[in-house]
Amino acid sequence: MKHLRPGRFGFRTALVVAVATAGTLAMAPAAPAVTPGTATLSFNCGFYGSGTGTLTATQNGTAATISLSTSAITSPIAIGANSVASTLTLTKNGSGTTQFSGKANPAIPAGSPVSTGPLSGTVAAGDRLEATSLKVVVFGITATCQATSKQSPGPFVF
Repeated sequence: MKHLRPGRFGFRTALVVAVATAGTLAMAPAAPAVTPGTATLSFNCGFYGSGTGTLTATQNGTAATISLSTSAITSPIAIGANSVASTLTLTKNGSGTTQFSGKANPAIPAGSPVSTGPLSGTVAAGDRLEATSLKVVVFGITATCQATSKQSPGPFVF
């Protein structure tokens, strides 16, 4: 039986494992991505105003989030972080609807546009989502906004 020199077997084994791992990682599928990552649209919030909104979407498997900043609603007073309850309704694949909701927001100074999210929702591969309405509840007051334009550059595709 041939005697192995100390340390030599460990190095070769480590090298083989490293090469095999690198090959596996190179062949692993990329994480899912939503396109476009950001879209804009216009909202009419009735008494509370109207303006544009910017939506930013992310995806992790079937979980997705959308954050929203809009000039359609301006806060008359300072709003603390995580005190805005929001529900964003989107058309799903051109016919049905789905909702993203949450109670997350940065602190919003008085006179500033409302930002909300991330709002959480569930998606499937190939889902096409486009915002149609936004409901924002602050201090028990509800503002409902209707989209008055389509998302640009287009719906989110997951």
